[in-house]
Amino acid sequence: MDWSLMLALLAMGTFGGFAAGLLGIGGGMILVPFITMIFSARHFAPHLIVHMAIATSLSAILFTSMSSVRAHHLHGAVLWPVARKLAPGILIGSWIGPWIGKQMDTQLLSVVFGLFVAFSATQMLVNKKPAAHRDLPKTPGMLAMGGLIGVVSGLVGAGGGFISVPFMTWCNVRIHNAVATSAALGFPIALAGTISNIYFGWGEPGLPPYSLGFIYVPALALIALASVTMAPLGARLAHRTAVRRLQRIFACILYALSIYMFWKAAHA
Repeated sequence: MDWSLMLALLAMGTFGGFAAGLLGIGGGMILVPFITMIFSARHFAPHLIVHMAIATSLSAILFTSMSSVRAHHLHGAVLWPVARKLAPGILIGSWIGPWIGKQMDTQLLSVVFGLFVAFSATQMLVNKKPAAHRDLPKTPGMLAMGGLIGVVSGLVGAGGGFISVPFMTWCNVRIHNAVATSAALGFPIALAGTISNIYFGWGEPGLPPYSLGFIYVPALALIALASVTMAPLGARLAHRTAVRRLQRIFACILYALSIYMFWKAAHA
């Protein structure tokens, strides 16, 4: 691995970790497009690039989420009862998501990723006020919602914040608590998704050396190293940032990355 690639991966991990702490998105929405660019420049097998970018991003969240959630927990912002109710569905869904992704070609997977990111950005930018009486659903509803978050997160390689944060704010959870709780959900999403990507990618023809299933281990190591360092800084800033500004930051970043993934699909 040359120095330019190492520096690029460290820079991505720095930015992704900071965003994970700030926005509770696990970094995946940020990392996948950039990893896709790097893997394309390295001439990895075209039909595997997006699959590997998603798997590598998801595995990095294992490390980022632990660092991020610790910082949020120190602020007393994580709603642990909410996280516990969502976690069982998330574990199941995050295993299924990579299996669904394996059935898709790179072009379709890029479009799906771009659509989910654009939808998430719109949810945040519109900032529609929830009904005052709306609350989080009961346990069966939380199990189902956890399953949905897990499937989509495992499919697109993200920590789930692009669904869980809008969902929780829609149910009248304060955005700072929603971001912190979403960061806690990143670990079960990443754990199940990582194991699933190793299992379903094992022995896939065309994988480069040092791959573990669909995960490219050298990229994972460098991204994780940088992101773990930066996630607490993003988390601390999140608790000092106005709610509306936080939503706008979230939306603008996601719109830009969704555009790239649509472009990638068009040129696949």
